[in-house]
Amino acid sequence: MSKRRKFSAEFKRGAVEQARQPGVSCAQVARELGIRDNLLTRWKRELTSPAKAAFVGTGTARDEEVTRLKRELARVTKERDFLREAAVGSTGQCNTSRFDAFVEEVIDGQA
Repeated sequence: MSKRRKFSAEFKRGAVEQARQPGVSCAQVARELGIRDNLLTRWKRELTSPAKAAFVGTGTARDEEVTRLKRELARVTKERDFLREAAVGSTGQCNTSRFDAFVEEVIDGQA
């Protein structure tokens, strides 16, 4: 099963502009770009449709927030892991209770 490709609005507009050139067919432009001609025809229709904005994303604000939070969680997890490794003493053992207290102080200071 192939993965669904996503095209930017800029790419779609460029493809539609190429298809609008005189003497060039949608099928020809679609072959050159490696897409199906019915997809290019749909992009043309969406771009000329006055009823809605062309090439609106399908994501919602909530999806964007979830993506942002996942990115932030990954960053904070990396920071925590780095600090945990830095807390390792010369004996090669980490005083995790002292480290956890330090993390709580940092969190309380940010809140």
